[in-house]
Amino acid sequence: MRTDSSPGTLPAREHLPAGPAGTPVLDVVIPVHNEERDLQPCVLRLHEHLERTFPYPFRITIADNASTDATPEVARRLEARITGVRTLRLEQKGRGRALRTVWSTSDAPILAYMDVDLSTDLNALLPLVAPLISGHSDLAIGSRLARSARVVRGPKREFISRSYNLILRGSLQARFSDAQCGFKAIRRDVAQVLLPLVEDTGWFFDTEMLVLAERAGCRIHEVPVDWVDDPDSTVHIVRTATEDLKGVWRVGKALATGSLPLDRLTRPFGDDPRDREIMDVPKGLARQLVGFCVVGGLSTLFYLLLYSGFRLFTGSQVANALALLISAVANTAANRRLTFGVRGPGGAVRHQAQGLVVFGIGLALTSGSLVALNAANAHPAHSTELAVLVAANLAATVLRFLLFRIWVFSDRDGGHPEPTAPGGSAPTGGTHAPNPPNPPMPPISPFRAGGAADGTWPPDVTRRPGPVRPYDTDPGETR
Repeated sequence: MRTDSSPGTLPAREHLPAGPAGTPVLDVVIPVHNEERDLQPCVLRLHEHLERTFPYPFRITIADNASTDATPEVARRLEARITGVRTLRLEQKGRGRALRTVWSTSDAPILAYMDVDLSTDLNALLPLVAPLISGHSDLAIGSRLARSARVVRGPKREFISRSYNLILRGSLQARFSDAQCGFKAIRRDVAQVLLPLVEDTGWFFDTEMLVLAERAGCRIHEVPVDWVDDPDSTVHIVRTATEDLKGVWRVGKALATGSLPLDRLTRPFGDDPRDREIMDVPKGLARQLVGFCVVGGLSTLFYLLLYSGFRLFTGSQVANALALLISAVANTAANRRLTFGVRGPGGAVRHQAQGLVVFGIGLALTSGSLVALNAANAHPAHSTELAVLVAANLAATVLRFLLFRIWVFSDRDGGHPEPTAPGGSAPTGGTHAPNPPNPPMPPISPFRAGGAADGTWPPDVTRRPGPVRPYDTDPGETR
């Protein structure tokens, strides 16, 4: 995982201003490796579709990944024959490497890619990029798992795809529905900030980029697609699945340990209702209460299971102490990361030590309740013991939250960072160095110099023929 770069500031969402004639709005990348048979039909069909339906200038980039057949010759012929087609040769394989190379150097404000087999219906291309042009979203993906998608493929690929996405949801808390569909787009200004954080150069590149974008607060638009499986696909399913699982483990570990510097991605949203200040409401309190309740509920179940297990071979007091100690350590760690947003190893030992003090208070409450129960009934039923312990734990939970908030993870320790104010810098955490002041926002795209102040097309710019699309309207979310 790349942790040595400083990603900087994600741009605010806004409609792309118009640019000078001839500058492409969209750059569609087609990564290929030994695709001499499919490359020419793909490019011709894609170019014809864009000429007919896309109302802005575009470019098609063929990214050749170290092909050893006639693919480079086919690509050069297409470049010489068709205006708006260019080819780029890479001497190393890797779809992620090809996309990173092209996207990092492209001057188009909207960057997309699709597989050479054109399994996805091209009618989804305009809905894919429209929300990026309008400023509604930061990334867009085609989804074969959306309800209204129409997909034709075998049961083996269907099972692998759905299983993989379930793994992403369970391990990385991903909310997007289809990470592997070879049909995606991203705003160039967003890509410039995210790409330095993406480590993978192969098939996992897409998934890693989407997970990081989601964790950084980017909006991902999903488009249901019509998709027909290519029976001649050269993708090695087992090897690809193995590499993807390794990538999931690597990214999950980086997120869990806080080694990924997502906290340094600041964004002057301004248009996000979650960033608006509400008077007389403590910042972060509602989110912390929800997180604390979720963690507390799971911790209580974990504690009861441990207590029931220890109770089989020891007394109630010892079982209670052991179960509470183990669950308290887990509870402190979970609340540290999930409820109060503290990342990284810094201060973890001190937080656990303070958490053990809180544990001592909880132990006194629960142990005292057991003493009172045994005084009233020398041989209480197991269910009665559990009921008394639940009541005592509820009282201890309220006190634990207050102590966590005002002492263990207090404001002076940076335990719960506040949302970034519009135009301001990100808040600092107790385990991180302060963020430098945000640099001036760069232009959204090279179009800004040629567009009018209100983002309209100047009279001397010729638009590509085609229907005028209402890009300023909300294209809608599929999620």
